[in-house]
Amino acid sequence: MRDTVPQARLLTALAMTWGYALVEAVAGWWGHSLALLADAGHMVTDGASLGLALLAAWIAARPPSARHSYGMGRIELLAALINALAMLAVVSGIVLEAWSRFQAPQPVAGALVGAVASVGLAINLGVAWILSRSRENLNLRGALLHVMGDVFGSVAAIVAGLVVWLTGWAPIDPLLSLVIAGLVLSASLRLLRDALHSLMDGVPFDIDLDHLGRELAAVPGVSDIHDLHVWALSGERLAISAHVRVEKLADWPALLTQLLRTVQHHGIGHATFQPETIAQAPLLRREKPSALSSKPP
Repeated sequence: MRDTVPQARLLTALAMTWGYALVEAVAGWWGHSLALLADAGHMVTDGASLGLALLAAWIAARPPSARHSYGMGRIELLAALINALAMLAVVSGIVLEAWSRFQAPQPVAGALVGAVASVGLAINLGVAWILSRSRENLNLRGALLHVMGDVFGSVAAIVAGLVVWLTGWAPIDPLLSLVIAGLVLSASLRLLRDALHSLMDGVPFDIDLDHLGRELAAVPGVSDIHDLHVWALSGERLAISAHVRVEKLADWPALLTQLLRTVQHHGIGHATFQPETIAQAPLLRREKPSALSSKPP
């Protein structure tokens, strides 16, 4: 299994998340608490994120084929995109319901809300701990962000329950549900941005393309680097391609080894380098290069 988090951990986190989401949903419906229902909805989307990560990892583990020569790793990026869009729908529902509650407040069982949300906070902290123990890909980073949003959402539900129980001020429930919606919205937009960026073959945000190009061009025996591209093959696999102008083509095997070591230091595992001599480069490079990194003086 190529996924960086063992299946047992993901399945445990999924069972904990969805199991308690059901408890919160029933308690929120019975206690007329929108904050608790909003937190339950958020936990459902967290579970969906974990489920999509499992499914995507299973599909991505399939070997390359004649039709998919890079493999099926991009399914992880698609799963992250679907998860982000689903969470935006949840946010819309929470905001609409909160507005109706402001217009027509309903009685809230404050003590029940506080007690259920307190247990939910412990569950969310446990799930966050499980996910944070492993290296993250795009799906799992998004899931962890959502779970941390749930942590704050549980805190908001606890506060709402205490306020209603002590003061009877019901509007605190839809007010704090909007806070939860804001947390969900923030995580969703970040995940949506990252998924779209990767699906459009964008350079990963933690890679400085110009700096990487200068670092490759600084390898002794390399004159310059051009047509440099870095993109994501999946949620955790990066690829690079570049044309390398060399001083002596006979030195290429040794230069290739140094170039591969350099990109591996940046977490790039799939590399394609095309060597060019100084005489060949002007003939091969007919179009304007997408990235050009000359050897520093």
